[in-house]
Amino acid sequence: MSVDPLALDDKVVQALRAVSTATLTTVLLKHGLRNVWLRGTRPLAAGQPRLVGRAFTLRFVPAREDLATPASWASPISTRAAIEAMPAGCIAVVGAMGVTDAGIFGDILCARMRKRGVAGLVTDGVVRDVAGVLGTGLPVWCQGTAAPPSVAGLTFVGWQEPIDCGGGAVFPNDIIVVDQDGAVLIPAALLDDVIAASVEQERLEEWIMGEVERGTPLPGLYPPNDENKARYRAWAEKDGGD
Repeated sequence: MSVDPLALDDKVVQALRAVSTATLTTVLLKHGLRNVWLRGTRPLAAGQPRLVGRAFTLRFVPAREDLATPASWASPISTRAAIEAMPAGCIAVVGAMGVTDAGIFGDILCARMRKRGVAGLVTDGVVRDVAGVLGTGLPVWCQGTAAPPSVAGLTFVGWQEPIDCGGGAVFPNDIIVVDQDGAVLIPAALLDDVIAASVEQERLEEWIMGEVERGTPLPGLYPPNDENKARYRAWAEKDGGD
């Protein structure tokens, strides 16, 4: 059953834009979640910005010859129809089973997503028409490119339902953060706790980096022992609390 997309508060977006996916994986590990980084989600172009948005999920299954045809592109259940249901600000997360010889989207579909205000595309598959896709300006994270269309290797079956993307279980409206290290999911129920812990972790690592630059040895610093925790707290209250 398709799940209605939800909006994401601007304050959440601004807070998470200051947090790296590396930090998020550490924080989520402390919450007991190990499988949150979506494998194979690499930036298609250099310099793509860190993005934050709710997941709008799309799901492919293996190609079946009676279903995976060019005629299916006009079906009510199609990638075209899914794109028209995407809200502005979402991140399209596409489970493509890691297939790398059939491009899930090309330039026209990416252009339409950009026009609708979709923040970005994340997939464990590949895209096609790469020059045109780059020309749309839509930030894309994927495994690369391939000339054949999606129906050469995949069948599209639905949107806004749980998917497997890069070996991770992504549910509609999970929060996705993506940067140069790839895509990380945050379960919606953990959002507030993760934001608070991640902002604090980033600030702690800022202080640790400063100490490294001053020549402080790593043992007892990273992670900090009780003495260095006290030094960090004093710094945060005085200089790092702005």
